[in-house]
Amino acid sequence: MASFPEFWADQERSTRILREKAGLEKSCADMNALTEGLEDAEVLYELSEDGSDPETLAEAMQTLKHIESAVEDAENKRLLSEPHDQNSAILDINSGAGGTDASDWAEILMRMYLQWAKNMGYKTSILAIQGHDEAGIKSCSIEVQGDFAYGYLQSEIGVHRLVRISPFDSAGQRHTAFASVSAVPDINDDIEIEINESELRIDTFRASGAGGQHVNTTDSAVRVTHLPSGLVVSCQNERSQHKNKARAMKLLRAKMYQKELDKRMEAASEANAKKMRIEWGSQIRSYVFHPYKLVKDNRTGIQTSNVDKFLNGDLLDFMNGWLAYRANFGKEEAE
Repeated sequence: MASFPEFWADQERSTRILREKAGLEKSCADMNALTEGLEDAEVLYELSEDGSDPETLAEAMQTLKHIESAVEDAENKRLLSEPHDQNSAILDINSGAGGTDASDWAEILMRMYLQWAKNMGYKTSILAIQGHDEAGIKSCSIEVQGDFAYGYLQSEIGVHRLVRISPFDSAGQRHTAFASVSAVPDINDDIEIEINESELRIDTFRASGAGGQHVNTTDSAVRVTHLPSGLVVSCQNERSQHKNKARAMKLLRAKMYQKELDKRMEAASEANAKKMRIEWGSQIRSYVFHPYKLVKDNRTGIQTSNVDKFLNGDLLDFMNGWLAYRANFGKEEAE
């Protein structure tokens, strides 16, 4: 097909087809690998069936465990089938109510997502960060590059509530703090988003933040405001103003595209609007550090008492649970 000259006449269409072809080929290869693994396990089991070779039997059981894990992974990947699930993502974290505790909480979440991305083999880049005067951060914007980053990070969109003994309270009282998380897909360059330059306000400023290796302190940080929509994006991780502006414009395009998708979803039907409100609700997850330790997702009911492990980026069980919830909720709406 690709050998025909007319195939490349429409570059956008040919690129999309080749991307879909690569995805289907990988799915077929994964399925063939599962089938071959199952056949290998069957042969090993038959060889050890008389019980005279416990090592072969143990090898067969180990092979089956690997297959079971691979099947579970394939099922989770099947749930990542919505538009743009396979894209990279832009993740925004903002501190909310709770004063210094909220800013500290926002920084804890930032570290959690950076560690999760590292665990997944994703590449991350902090596009912008604004520190708090006392501790933590007011906001940050992180680019997460890798297959299905957006699909997974959609599970995190909403308000995250923290309950703990505040390290900033000399009386040692329990405080509640909030931080919001949002994500948009890192859209492909072949998606056209029209932006009128006259509707933009572009400001330059000195980069600031929590310090460390994530921030380059320069005079070239760029903030872009789209006046009609009120969308504001900024980028400060590049050393040149030109590169920061280019990255900020790319982020603005992604946010404008996501906003248009949200508008279409809400206008399509009340059911879809309801679905969006539920999945993108105001308080999606609670984190309790005192008087007991618990992380609980308010949508799926999934919970864990191993808070330290969760904050160290072990989020996949919660993310996969949300993906299953999303798929099942869609079926309920259809019925």
